[in-house]
Amino acid sequence: MEKVTSPDGTTIACYRRGTGTPLVLVHGSGAANALAWLAVLAMLEARFSLVIVDRRGHGKSSDSPTYAIEREFEDIAAVVDSLGEPAYLLGHSFGALCALEAALLTRNLRKLVLYEPGISLPGVSLYPAGVIERLESLLAVGDREGILTMLYHEVVGMPTDEIEQLRSSRAWPARLATAHTLPRESRAEEQYTFEAQRFKMLQTPTLLLLGSDSPPVLKAATETVAAALPNSRIAVLPGQQHIAMYTAPDLFVGELVRFLLEPL
Repeated sequence: MEKVTSPDGTTIACYRRGTGTPLVLVHGSGAANALAWLAVLAMLEARFSLVIVDRRGHGKSSDSPTYAIEREFEDIAAVVDSLGEPAYLLGHSFGALCALEAALLTRNLRKLVLYEPGISLPGVSLYPAGVIERLESLLAVGDREGILTMLYHEVVGMPTDEIEQLRSSRAWPARLATAHTLPRESRAEEQYTFEAQRFKMLQTPTLLLLGSDSPPVLKAATETVAAALPNSRIAVLPGQQHIAMYTAPDLFVGELVRFLLEPL
């Protein structure tokens, strides 16, 4: 394990595996450490030098007394800048939002991959009315399992069988351990404003991954981001929703590797 110090002094833990060009992995909400990518690690480390991030407040990373989503963006940029060569950057869900914003803060990127970035749009909120308040209420009574289940079912729209697949995975205890970060991240995600004009000069080659069966709100967010990035395209994952790295790891890795290894 390595640690990178973010501009505000928070230490961000990173795990290194494999050899090759660096590929930074940024997990979403309700996930933590290398276990978030467990089903695809072996395939990826055979081709890339993986840098697996624990976002602040997760795993072995430290936290700050107050929370601001902008610090998350700085964390990821700091990790990318700490590497000795330009890197690939992959973010999932909330982690994709962090990766997207980090791309504006670093010049050390080769390519960017965003899997269904968690962005609320005008009139199209990620969060049904009252859900964030209910997440906060569950946190107040210590119901971590309830927090995760509500997020996956009511926000992400995962079917019961996919939630059960997550619950039976080795990563579930780590997800429970970081469930307290979900309400604050949900609140920050809801309040974040995506301003397309800020990204019009971002020339980093970008792939956006989208499950064909994902909820309309995630489809709208993905398409909006793709339209704002001048050097981007969308790859649709047939029959998948928000966690193809678990439900279809071969498909997920195939799309990822195909894009990353394309000549610039």
